[in-house]
Amino acid sequence: MSERVINALERQLALHELKLHSLLSITTAINTQSSVEDLLGIYSFILKEQLNFRKFVLITNSNGWKIIHKSGIRGKIDLALHIDHLQRIKELTMVAESNSSLLSEFNIIIPVFHKGNPLAYLLLSENAAMNASSEKEQHLEFAQTLTNIIAVSIENQRLTNRLISKDMINRDLETASELQKLLFPSDLPSNRKMDISAKYISRHVIGGDYYDFIPLGDEEYIICIADVSGKGISAALLMANFQATLRTLFRYQRFDLSFLIEELNKKVMGGAKGEKFITFFIAHYNAYTRKLKYINAGHNQPVLFMGRKYQLLHDGCIGLGMLDELPNLQVGKMVIPPKSTLVLYTDGVVELENEKGEQFGIERMIKNVQSFSSLKMEDMNNILFSKLDEWKGELPYGDDTAILSCKFF
Repeated sequence: MSERVINALERQLALHELKLHSLLSITTAINTQSSVEDLLGIYSFILKEQLNFRKFVLITNSNGWKIIHKSGIRGKIDLALHIDHLQRIKELTMVAESNSSLLSEFNIIIPVFHKGNPLAYLLLSENAAMNASSEKEQHLEFAQTLTNIIAVSIENQRLTNRLISKDMINRDLETASELQKLLFPSDLPSNRKMDISAKYISRHVIGGDYYDFIPLGDEEYIICIADVSGKGISAALLMANFQATLRTLFRYQRFDLSFLIEELNKKVMGGAKGEKFITFFIAHYNAYTRKLKYINAGHNQPVLFMGRKYQLLHDGCIGLGMLDELPNLQVGKMVIPPKSTLVLYTDGVVELENEKGEQFGIERMIKNVQSFSSLKMEDMNNILFSKLDEWKGELPYGDDTAILSCKFF
């Protein structure tokens, strides 16, 4: 391998590490409920000192459009003269020229939208030192990720500070629930390779369960499910940050599962400070070789059904955020036979109680899957939840409840 290639790889690795540390700083500040000023200070430091964007303006819509942070530009800006130009921009845009005197000073505009409405705009001047188009693209993607996180966090703080009645709290929780739904994959595949479906019922307005499906090209996929200890907003925020960290890791580079789990454990330890932990199951599946690798970090054991036979997937480690180091970490490996079905679930399924205080249990879940696994996964999941409804009767769900089912053709 040439020295040039080695240097390029070292730069990429340093860039990935920098971005992971930056994301951890932001998410930790959010978890500890840092002030808007502190969040903007961290955000500005990352843009200026780590991504080398010296000139930028962040504009948000909080009871009207206003500039909440700027760098490298002097004087007062009459935003009312320029906001109409901004609102025409719907995606990350490179600006060649503009009739707006403000926009003409920048060549990159990054918008943040929520439910189709503009929430914020970041105006950037391109760093002349970014010679490589790949580096420029990665810097802009990361700036967009950070801006989304900052804008949503600031908006959440603004909403929280406005809470003056129970009615307002309930409305904001409903909004948080809608935002949380965005964390879940909206398009699960059903094709010649696999049929995947998931269903989730939150015990409260917002929950602490999470599942995901992440394609890594045409033949490789990540399938995972997680559950955070505790309930409420703090648990939901921790899980949201966990999901953001996981997707960021896979966005910039593919990692060995053992390394990935160790990095995630560090992030949970840093963000939760030992007060909460996350149980997590992650599997990497290659549809061409049919090989599946997985780690079960203290989660309920998923069940792999092969005809009438089944196997519990238990290899792994303790839950994430319990200890600084993960002892006895093991990676499970297997070849998946055709027409096998993998069912991932959270403890709300097997621990659901009926009026007699009896739990639904894994054995009952297994029998139901064996009876209905020949169906499409969506239909099977609907039947499983109907069985749960029958079991609990008039009682509410005692916990967040999620099932992710996958049939491998």
